[in-house]
Amino acid sequence: MLSALQPPRTAARTAERRRHHRMKVVLLGRYMLPNRMEYPCQSIDISPGGVHLAAPARANPGDRVIVYLEHLGRIEGTCVRTTMEGFAMTITATSRKREKFTAQLTWLANREELGLPEDRRHERIVPRNPRAVVTMEDGAEHVVRLIDISLSGTAFTTDLDLPLNTPLRVGSTPAKIVRRFDGGYAAEFRFPLSADLLDENLEL
Repeated sequence: MLSALQPPRTAARTAERRRHHRMKVVLLGRYMLPNRMEYPCQSIDISPGGVHLAAPARANPGDRVIVYLEHLGRIEGTCVRTTMEGFAMTITATSRKREKFTAQLTWLANREELGLPEDRRHERIVPRNPRAVVTMEDGAEHVVRLIDISLSGTAFTTDLDLPLNTPLRVGSTPAKIVRRFDGGYAAEFRFPLSADLLDENLEL
């Protein structure tokens, strides 16, 4: 009886695994395991339903994992198996968020394959309220004016003298200084923002 049922079950599992096309998109990021430890990671391939990560600390099958990937933002899901490189996990998302995720993922895959430049129309927004408070490590607060915001960072104007790699918070978002320009700085967020949050009403 069991042997007779085995082939359909195997076929069903295979069909489920292949339901979403895997794209070879390499993105850097970080992930958090159930013990709240964080580690760096890199995507090996991604589909709208799951992601395979190269990761130094493997999750166990069944573990809930939170991942932040550049350009894609926050991803939540469950580890389904370990691999030689790290582990593979499902992606838990609403249908609306999955549609946005799929569109962004397709763009990233096509951009890498065709060598296209970044689509800056969707990567940077000018906030409706440009005022923000920057908080330094010693707790000192300074008001700055935001120029624009992307999923990975922000540019702002200020008279402050800030060395490169200075850690700070822009609003409540942890970041560090990565570039200086005439009249201000570019800061990179510790974790990329979720694509769902990026609009002109965003306040960091």
